Amino acid sequence: MATEDTISMSQREVKRWQVIQGVIEGRGRQRQAAGVLGVSTRQLRRLVKRVQAEGAAGLCHRSRGKPSNRQIAPRRKARVLKLFQTRYPDFGPTFACEKLAEREGIVVSDETLRSWLKAAAIPYPSRKARPHRQWRPRRAHRGELVQVDGSHHAWLETRGPAGVLMAYIDDASSEVFARLYVYEGTVPGLDSFQGYATRYGLPQALYTDHHSTYRGKGAPTVADELAGRERPQSQFERAVAELGVTILHAHSPQAKGRVERLFRTFQDRLIKELRLAGVRTIPAANTFLETYLPRYNQRFGVTPAAAADLHRPCPGRTALAQALCLKTPRTVQPDGTVVCDRQWFQVDEPRYPKRVVLEDHLDGSRHLTVEGRRLRYHRLPTRPARAAVPRPPPKPPRAPSPPSPDHPWKRRPFQLMRAKP
Repeated sequence: MATEDTISMSQREVKRWQVIQGVIEGRGRQRQAAGVLGVSTRQLRRLVKRVQAEGAAGLCHRSRGKPSNRQIAPRRKARVLKLFQTRYPDFGPTFACEKLAEREGIVVSDETLRSWLKAAAIPYPSRKARPHRQWRPRRAHRGELVQVDGSHHAWLETRGPAGVLMAYIDDASSEVFARLYVYEGTVPGLDSFQGYATRYGLPQALYTDHHSTYRGKGAPTVADELAGRERPQSQFERAVAELGVTILHAHSPQAKGRVERLFRTFQDRLIKELRLAGVRTIPAANTFLETYLPRYNQRFGVTPAAAADLHRPCPGRTALAQALCLKTPRTVQPDGTVVCDRQWFQVDEPRYPKRVVLEDHLDGSRHLTVEGRRLRYHRLPTRPARAAVPRPPPKPPRAPSPPSPDHPWKRRPFQLMRAKP
C-alpha cells in the first residue's frame, strides 16, 4: 500500500524490486532475472516498464487497499452478528455457523464469523489449552471395545429436571449411543445396554469406571471365592457376563478419555440442540436423541482401521431380558413360600426346590426360576399364618435316685477325702 512517503511491500516484492533494479542498471540480463523470479521474459519486461514509470510502488498488487470483489455485503454481516448476539450468544463460531446454515439459511464460514466477532469485540466461547497426554491408539474393529459412562448435568437447563446421560462410544469408530435417565444406577445401566445391544449387537468388551453400578464392592462371599473372584459382582457385571461381554475398569478419567471428551462436547452442543428443539422432559429428550444421534454419528464418526465388525448378534428378546434383569437368590420356606421386600409368593409346584432366583425384569414383571426354568407361583396378599404345631406334654420330674453301694464315690479313697478336715 503506497503513500506519499512510505511504501509497504512484502518480502517477495522487495526481492523483485532488487532483481529488476539490477536489470534496469545493466547489472543483469532479462533472461537470467526472469529465471530468478520464476516469470517469463515477457512478464519481466512488463515489470521493468512499471518500475521505470511508477518506481517501487509499481510492484505492489493493484487490488491492495481496495475491497474484495467477493466481500460479503455489510447488511448480511450485520444480520449475522445480530442473530449471533440474540439467538446464539453462548455458541462457538463453528457450531453457530452450522445452526445459521441449518435454521436461518445463511452460509458463512466459521473463520469468517470468528474474525467478525473479534473485530466487533463480541465475546464468544473458546476452548482452553489442555495438557498434553500420550494418546492411546484406537482399537481396529468396531465392537472390540465400547466405553461407557454417565454424566450428571442439567441437560434440560431450567426447562426440566436434571438427569444423567448414559453414553456408549465405540473406541474404533466413535459411534455414539446415549439415553437420558433420572439417575445413574443398575436399572438405567441395564436398560441402556439393552438399547445398545438391540441396535448394534453385543460388543466384545466394555470400558467403565469404578462406579458401584459397574463394579461390585465389599468382601467376597464363599460363592465368589469358589468362582475365583476377589470381590462380589454387581448386577450389571453379572448381567453382561452372562451375555459373554467382558468388563474392563479404568483407574482414571483420562484412561477413558474418549467418552469424557464426548460429554464435554455434548454439554455444549447437545444442550443447545435440546434448547432449540424445545425439549422439556426426559422421555422427549430420548425421542430427540433417536433422530439426533444418527446425524451426529454421520458427521463425527471415524472410519475404523479394519472393516470387520466384532459385534456379536443380539440374542432373542426372551434370552436378553432374562440376562438383563435383577436376580436375587432366595430360600423357599417349608410351606413353599418365598419372601422378598415384604412380599410373599407361593410356589405352585408339586415339588419345589430349596433355593430359587427371583428375577425383576425391566418391564416390571417378576419371575421365580431354577437354573433358568421359570416356576409357577402367585403372590399372597398377606403374610401366611404359621400353622400351630402341637407341643408334646411335659415330662414328669424324675425322682432322685441314690447311688448304688458299689458306686466309686463310696470306695475308701473317696471316703478319706471327704473325712479330711
